[in-house]
Amino acid sequence: MLKLTESYSDRPVEELPPLFQRILQNTIRDHYRRFKVRSAWTPLAGSFQRGVEEGDDDFDILDSVEDSGEGRHFSLVPDLQLNQKQTLVLIEIALQNLPPRQREAFLLRYWEERDVAETAQIMGCSEGSVKAHCSRAVHALARVLASQGLNDHG
Repeated sequence: MLKLTESYSDRPVEELPPLFQRILQNTIRDHYRRFKVRSAWTPLAGSFQRGVEEGDDDFDILDSVEDSGEGRHFSLVPDLQLNQKQTLVLIEIALQNLPPRQREAFLLRYWEERDVAETAQIMGCSEGSVKAHCSRAVHALARVLASQGLNDHG
């Protein structure tokens, strides 16, 4: 209800019920999205074996993830672990180097799994602009990964 009053207090009274419904739907959807992510990671995080002292700040959760393909731990395969960490760093840098609108569109669409209409509403632009920003972002990220010898074939 606070979101409604904070953001839409200037709207006519007859517009408030549909706005309230949309805010409520989005809030519920966000709650379940976060719940899904937390419930997927909480049991996994509880089962990780740190193998390091409790005071060690260098612990990386990716070190403990099991490779489902061959049933071995990434931490036991140093070259695979190194390649994955390098790829993640490369992607993070590439995301930061995207123009802000492309980065925003990309993260909303592919990280937060929002549809084009929701993304357009959040960004305050047309659906066509969202599609263009996402396309440019994907192509820019693909170019960066390809320039480092990474492609969709491995």
